Amino acid sequence: MIKAIIASMRPFFLLGVFFLGFSALSGAARAQSCNEDLAALGKSRNTEIEALNAISKAHGNKLDPIAACPHLRKMKEIEAKMANYFAKNKDWCNIPDDFLANFKQNTERTAKIAEQACALAAKAKQMQESGGGAGLGNLPPPPKLPAGPL
Repeated sequence: MIKAIIASMRPFFLLGVFFLGFSALSGAARAQSCNEDLAALGKSRNTEIEALNAISKAHGNKLDPIAACPHLRKMKEIEAKMANYFAKNKDWCNIPDDFLANFKQNTERTAKIAEQACALAAKAKQMQESGGGAGLGNLPPPPKLPAGPL
């Protein structure tokens, strides 16, 4: 009788083992997928950060807005993609709420910095094209210095 019960439960036992193995496998596959996607986005973001650091280093630890603007725009786009990925796959990738909130704040900060830098870059380019700045064209010419020995 016991053998009959065990024999009748064998298909359910095997099915249970199959589902446990499948869920463990899908969890590992899920984590692998999240890691691969985030690694690709993170690599792109790090490339832009390195470019911004190089610009800053070349200009006395200050960002040149003209050179930094395209990199900041690209970083803004990458961080927006990452934020969307986090929000969309929050449960799938086990992303904590506080991490998501902090990343969203960081993304907003990057967008604001990119907007400011690109506005400064546009003004700087306009000043360069107009011959050195607005208002400088209205100034009288500099006084002539006396020639000869003093």
